[in-house]
Amino acid sequence: MSVSPARYSAVAIVLHWLIAALILTNIGLAWWFDTLPRIEQVAPTQLHKSIGITVLILTLVRIAWRFVRRPPPMAPVGAPWERRLAQAVHVLLYALMLGLPLTGWAMVSASRLIHAFPVTLYGLVQWPTIDYLASLPQPQMRQAHEVFEFSHHLLAKAAYGLIVLHVGAALMHQFVRRDGVLARMVPFIGARAA
Repeated sequence: MSVSPARYSAVAIVLHWLIAALILTNIGLAWWFDTLPRIEQVAPTQLHKSIGITVLILTLVRIAWRFVRRPPPMAPVGAPWERRLAQAVHVLLYALMLGLPLTGWAMVSASRLIHAFPVTLYGLVQWPTIDYLASLPQPQMRQAHEVFEFSHHLLAKAAYGLIVLHVGAALMHQFVRRDGVLARMVPFIGARAA
């Protein structure tokens, strides 16, 4: 039974799908460049950095947009524990959309290679390093790099699980419950505007 929940705004929908596409692209890039010889990893790694910074910027825009235009209320479907779980997954996804780019930025700032391979967004705009990390003495820089690298990889693994959970829930709403919840975020599925 469809509850015909209110749709997110067009801006929120565009940001959602753009960020999702960029995250999935970055996951694919990370898996791919890890299979390449070291010297061939440079170009895809630079693109990975650019996409990560773009995700960070777009996530900040998305958070700001939530203050400008509040999202529609949660659809009144499912058990209370399911709604709490959905809210927790959304909060954790936002934390990852911020945490992954920030730990990546910190990781490359604390790399001895940062001066040879600075972060340049799409080869056009120089992105600043985190100066404190980039100017650490070599032993501390190495330790900081290892901490941020471990954190970045741990967050990436958490992202895999949360993405599967999020997509699985969306598909369950669409094809099992048929309750119209997916229409809130998919432009070509009918729902009323918020």
